[in-house]
Amino acid sequence: QAEAIFTELGIPMSNAIGLFLKQVILTRGIPFEIKLPAVQPVAVGGMSKEQFDAELQKGMDDLEAGRVISAADLKTEMRQMHKELNRA
Repeated sequence: QAEAIFTELGIPMSNAIGLFLKQVILTRGIPFEIKLPAVQPVAVGGMSKEQFDAELQKGMDDLEAGRVISAADLKTEMRQMHKELNRA
């Protein structure tokens, strides 16, 4: 997945890794914050049937309420977020 993103950005994987390593040297550490996500992803394998059905219902409720985003809009939003992160 990362390689596909780098390809879209016009950066070969080897260059991206090189950039990362240079930033490690310059910052003398990992050049970004590392933390666990605030919301843990849903682990489907550990759910009961009732929990699974409830999660499916949440998705159906979102669809019915119009709480959706197109793939094109999502891609645009993610690119914008990426640009903003790179400016910081």
